[in-house]
Amino acid sequence: MSKKSKKNSPSDQTPTGFLIESGWKGEVTDLDPRATPGFDGKKDDGKEVLTKRDSALDELQERLYAAHHGQEGGRSVLLVVQGMDTSGKGGIMRHVVGNVDPQGVDIAAFKAPTPAEKRHDFLWRIRKRTPAPGIIGVFDRSHYEDVLIHRVHGWADAKEIRERYTAINAFERELSEAGTTIVKVMLHISRQEQGERLMERLERSDKHWKFNPGDVDERQHWDSYMDAYTKALRGTSTVGAPWTVVPADRKWYARIAVQQLLLNALEGIDPQWPSAEFDVEEQIGRLRETMD
Repeated sequence: MSKKSKKNSPSDQTPTGFLIESGWKGEVTDLDPRATPGFDGKKDDGKEVLTKRDSALDELQERLYAAHHGQEGGRSVLLVVQGMDTSGKGGIMRHVVGNVDPQGVDIAAFKAPTPAEKRHDFLWRIRKRTPAPGIIGVFDRSHYEDVLIHRVHGWADAKEIRERYTAINAFERELSEAGTTIVKVMLHISRQEQGERLMERLERSDKHWKFNPGDVDERQHWDSYMDAYTKALRGTSTVGAPWTVVPADRKWYARIAVQQLLLNALEGIDPQWPSAEFDVEEQIGRLRETMD
């Protein structure tokens, strides 16, 4: 195999999604939900890449935990996953996040706030679940619900939404300055693909438990949601906490792209195994004395 063909093989490629730069003026609907930016392989290639890179992600996560867990001011990662219903959030939890040691991961799924939570600022319940040092925190839906669904349904006016953007940016800047690397992902699915996935849930008895009639109600607001996502991306994609729009019509691509984003975050931290706080040779000798 030539050097060129090796370089271009799927196993050497880097799925990137669409990085949203600070100051972006585009529309989320201009981004192709079936695209595979940074990767020109097929489904089987993507599955192979996901499997091959699992071990690297697992080791980096373990190093992060070993080096920073329990340390005041240690490093952590926060993965924020947003997307329309059926966009594949559950698959990311199972096939990407689920392949690392669970003791180093904290997953929070933010549903509708409780009456007690409503008595507080919208970030109150979010702050309680930010990752501790050494931990990969995952938000399966997040504080962004308060600028997405609230905009779509008119539960907050434009002024309130802008104020929330400002509060979110300040909150995420605070997290970054405290040592948390933030990875924000929008799983971008097409209306057609969502319809097909919802139909599959209805046509298969083993998928009925996943179906919520409210999903069809929300689908009727599709254009409003796309507009809300566009405005949220423009208002909250910052240098320290940029958004990445990950095309999600191809589930296999979305998984390898999110996996790569986590790898990038952990490689940027570059956690190292901590040095032993004891005399290793002495302990080897003591252990040998206890062995037959």
